Amino acid sequence: MNVKISSVVIIKLFVLQCCISISVSSSDFDFFYFVQQWPGSYCDTRQSCCYPTTGKPDEDFSIHGLWPNYNTGKWPQNCGSQSSLDRSEISDLMSRMHKDWPTLACPSADGMKFWGHEWDKHGTCTSFDQHTYFQFALDLKNKSNLLQVLAKSGIRPGNFYGLESIKQAIQEGVGYEPYIDCNVDSEGNHQVFQVYLCVDKSATKFIRCPILPHGRACGSRIEFPSFSSDSNSSHKEL
Repeated sequence: MNVKISSVVIIKLFVLQCCISISVSSSDFDFFYFVQQWPGSYCDTRQSCCYPTTGKPDEDFSIHGLWPNYNTGKWPQNCGSQSSLDRSEISDLMSRMHKDWPTLACPSADGMKFWGHEWDKHGTCTSFDQHTYFQFALDLKNKSNLLQVLAKSGIRPGNFYGLESIKQAIQEGVGYEPYIDCNVDSEGNHQVFQVYLCVDKSATKFIRCPILPHGRACGSRIEFPSFSSDSNSSHKEL
């Protein structure tokens, strides 16, 4: 009898320990990378792009993701195998999602697959529910307002600029140094692709990056390509 009771107690303790471990791991990180991408650079490569089914996005930075990270440079991912994105949970955010978090991957899509991937890989490793995770990311985009920040320093799409000038403009506007990730266009020019900003664990405040990511290198002078309707008309139907 005592053996049976002991076995039951041990099993219950094991299950409890597993539940605690899962709960801790879902929010056990140090900060976020908030990553925005420039659609002109996404599309201006040999691979090109496909506009979402909702139409061509605005000429503005768009969200790539809000990614939990450790101070060591590593990161958690895919922390919840049974919590796929539920459209009904973010229905009131949908218009903002289409505007500020569009998908440019081929084939054309409405964004749900892209957002579901971001939730599964990154959102499940936070303590946020689905609505909170996406709303915080959308709010961070508004707070950073990168296109306007750059314009205030005379940096506008369609020209080449010094990498340090771009970084300094963003630092002056947001308050903290960004990390700039570049890609290469079909002519071999380095161009602004993604901007990383660091955010505290509450996902509400920008902070100094504990560690900068290791992305693709940029030259000292890089392109900020246009994404106007005229300059990218060849991408409308892909």
